[in-house]
Parts: sequence; structure tokens; C-alpha cells
Amino acid sequence: MNETTARRRVGPPRVLTVERTERVSPHLVRVHLGGEDFAAFIGEADPARLTKTDKYVKLLFAKPELGLEPPYDLEALRERLPLADLPVRRTYTIRSIDAATQTLAIEFVVHGDEGIAGPWAASAKPGDLLCFSGPGGVFEPSMNSLVPRLYLGDESALPAIAAALEATPASAHGLVLLEVGSEADRIELRRPAGIEVRWLFREHADGSSAVHGTTLVAAACELPAPEVTPEVFAHGERGAMKELRVLLHDTWGIERRALSLSAYWALGRAEDGFQAEKRNAAGQIFESD
Repeated sequence: MNETTARRRVGPPRVLTVERTERVSPHLVRVHLGGEDFAAFIGEADPARLTKTDKYVKLLFAKPELGLEPPYDLEALRERLPLADLPVRRTYTIRSIDAATQTLAIEFVVHGDEGIAGPWAASAKPGDLLCFSGPGGVFEPSMNSLVPRLYLGDESALPAIAAALEATPASAHGLVLLEVGSEADRIELRRPAGIEVRWLFREHADGSSAVHGTTLVAAACELPAPEVTPEVFAHGERGAMKELRVLLHDTWGIERRALSLSAYWALGRAEDGFQAEKRNAAGQIFESD
């Protein structure tokens, strides 16, 4: 799928206004967005995509010092700005949509001034504008309570997993493994009583820290092979997802079509590089991609 097709699939550019923000955890900021374009976004989006619990949008961020106002005319900007000064695109999961307040919420992982989207979210205030297109998305939890759930992820997958848990039947059962930085990053999740959530922490008591994704993979590898094929949603850092593919698909024998398994990001890569690498073997989770 080329970039033009991807843009068409996720809809035309829209501009939403920051209504409020909240600090969900030390490293997670939830931004609530509304404004005049909300109704157009909902009205023109594919209704089937709005029910997906991993629905996402493509956000555009411009350098503050350039004074660019959204929506951005990228074609015009390419003619007068160097490549390094063009707005950059980042992909984020929609945590929730509130039809009553005409807002949607997006959660951002924040680590100081690292990256582009996180610092923007940390300093966002009511009235700020955000340009985006969307939604995309493919995953929707089964309504069959007999199907066991196995959801695996890191901070990047937390919004999608939280949304999936809220959409799962109350009588559902299963297991969630979530890797985050430390105990302080644990948050309350609304979930069926039969679904266990295990929080995994990269930071150790001695001050050391595990490489991103290794704690999640190690915990998954300790699980017994399931007797009944579970509904699997596994998303996060690319290297970790490749290792989980070996466990889930190659070792356990879960068919590829039964897996929602992909990378949301890659260690040491900005999104532009990460997306570009999806076109070659290094960026693919399944060897036959």
C-alpha cells in the first residue's frame, strides 16, 4: 500500500481543538480534542472503523518556531520549506470517542523533551490546534465469551488494549501482559473480572533497567501453550513483536489469520524511518510479508 492509498484510507485532514488534558500517569498524558471538525470526522468516517478498538489517526506536528497554522498545505510548504522543516506525521491510537461531549481522546507517552508528539502533549493547553486524518483500524474483540483473550503490549499498545478490554463481554476470560517503565506507570483498567492483568516493569529495584520489550517477551515465553486458541492482540516495539511471532505462530502454532500482531514502533527509529523499513525484510514481523 503506497502513501497516497494510506492517506485516502484514513480520510481527509481535519483540525481539532484541545479541550483539556490530564496526566494519567507520570509518563502518560491524555489529550481531549473537540471543535467544529469533530462532527465532520464522525460523519464522514467509515462507521465500521469507528467500532475498532485499535482505531488510529495520523497526526501532523510542525516546529513551533515556524509559526505554521493547521491545516497544513503540505504541497505548498514543500515548495518553500526545506525537508527538515516540513510538518511530520505520527500515528496514534484513539483512546475513546465521546459523542455526548463531541470529543475524542488520545494518549501520549511522554519522556521529557524526547520526540515530537510527547512534548507537544505535555505542554498542550485549551485552544491549541491539532491537524490529523483518520481513522484507520482493524481489531475488534470477539463477542463470544468462550474465546480466551491474550493481549500483549507496551505503553504504545496500552490505549488499544484498554479500549479492547472495555469492549469485551463481561463474562470473557483471559490474560493481559503489559510492559511499562515502573510501578508508577500502572493505571486502573476497566476489564471483565475473568481477565487477569499482569503489569511488567522494565525498571529494577537496583536502579537498572531492562531493554524495551525484553520483559514482555520473557513473561510471554513463561506461559504454557494454550489448549484453546486464544484471541491474540500483540502490539508494541518491533523487535519484541518479532520474538512474540516466534512464540505465538512458530512455536505455539497459532495461525497467522488468528493473530493481531504488529509493530507500533521500533527502538532507535523515528516514525519516518520505521515506516520506510516496513517495505523491507528488516521491518517485517512475518518472514513472508
